[in-house]
Amino acid sequence: MSDEKTEYTITDLSKEFEITSRSIRHYEDESLITPTRRGVHRIYNNRDRVRLQLILRGKRLGFSLAEIKEIIDLYGMEGEQKQTERLLELISVRRDSLKQQLKDIKYLLNEFDVLEEKLTASITPNN
Repeated sequence: MSDEKTEYTITDLSKEFEITSRSIRHYEDESLITPTRRGVHRIYNNRDRVRLQLILRGKRLGFSLAEIKEIIDLYGMEGEQKQTERLLELISVRRDSLKQQLKDIKYLLNEFDVLEEKLTASITPNN
């Protein structure tokens, strides 16, 4: 018989993943996780725990909750290959977006350098 835990409370998961209970309830409101109820208490199973891991990983990668839900749901509806193909598409879009942001940041940093140099020269006393 396995000692592996199969049920979790919202407190268990919030401590394990270092997120607030409110965040977990928000993911529930968005139908990303679906705990069962025992009286007024939410009971999460291993499936919910894995989905929570995937949600948090998706957020770290910059995906929206709608995109995360789409990817997670594809596995159950259309299988792993379709899920992988869609994830690769989203990664490509996200990568292109980050490259554009990096380009924009580099441009702005250069603009700051030019402006700072002009302003510094304008306040330097003439000898």
